[in-house]
Amino acid sequence: MAWWRKAAAWVMALLIGWGTAHCAVKAADSISGLFINVGSADAAVFFLGEKTYLVDTGTRESVPNLLTALRACRVARLWGVMITHPHSDHLGGLKALLKSGIQVDHLYAPAIHNEKSNKKHPVYKAAKDNNIPITWLSVGDVILVEDQYRFTVLGPIRRDEEDENNNSLVLRLQTPEGSMLLTGDMLCEEENDLIQTGSELQAEVLKVGHHGKDDASGAAFLARVKPTLAVVSTGSEKGKAAVDAKVIRALWDSGASMVTTQDADLGLRVTLSGGEVIVERIN
Repeated sequence: MAWWRKAAAWVMALLIGWGTAHCAVKAADSISGLFINVGSADAAVFFLGEKTYLVDTGTRESVPNLLTALRACRVARLWGVMITHPHSDHLGGLKALLKSGIQVDHLYAPAIHNEKSNKKHPVYKAAKDNNIPITWLSVGDVILVEDQYRFTVLGPIRRDEEDENNNSLVLRLQTPEGSMLLTGDMLCEEENDLIQTGSELQAEVLKVGHHGKDDASGAAFLARVKPTLAVVSTGSEKGKAAVDAKVIRALWDSGASMVTTQDADLGLRVTLSGGEVIVERIN
C-alpha cells in the first residue's frame, strides 16, 4: 500500500477515540456492534438492550474467529441472524453457528435474490434443517427490538440478475443514540437505487459495502449517508483484499474516519453513546 494510503487510513482512525479492550460487553449498558475479524468476509453482532442480533456469519474457514468472538462476548443466544445475500463470505459460517450450541431464534434473508426459488436458498435449507423460523425481508419491513431499536429494510429494491451483490440486504439500525447503515456487498448500482427512491440513508456508522472495493461507496451515496465512522471488513492491507485508494479518498472527502476489522484480533466494537462514536479494538 502506498504511503499516502497508509497515512490517510491512520489519520482517519485517529479522528475516532481508539481504545483496546477485552470483550466484556454488557448488553444493557450501551448500544454497540462488534464488527468481527473474519478476514475478507462479513460478520457483525449487535447488542441492543438485552438482545443480540448477528448480521452475516463470515466464511466456513473463519468459523473459529466467529465463535471465539461470540463466546468472548458471552453471547449464548441470538434473537435473529440476518444473511445479507447468499455468498460464501457472508453465510459460510451459518451451518457451524447453528450447531455451535448458541441459541438462534430466527433467521432472516432478502426476499429478492437469484436462487431459483426460496426453497433453493441456502438460508431456507438451514432454517428447515434446524427447525428455525425464517422471514423473507422486503423494502419497508421493520424488525422492532424492545420498542426502541429497529432494523429498517432499505434494499434491495429490484433484482439484479447479473450480480447477487446488488441484491444485498441493506439495513438501517436506528437507536436512541444514533444509526448504523449495514450494506452487505451492495455495489454502486444498488446505492443509486436507494438514492433515486429517496431512502433515508443518514447514519453515524457505515459498514462499507463490498469490503472497500472500488465498485462501491460512490461519492453521491456517501454524501447522503454522512457517516462519522466507516468500518471496512477486510483481511489485509495488501493485494486484492486491500481497501481501494478511490474508496479511501471518497471516505476522506466525505468527512468519515475509516477503520478496518483486520486491526483487531477479535474485531472492532463500535459504540454509540451521547452523540459520540467510540471504537475499541477487542483482543
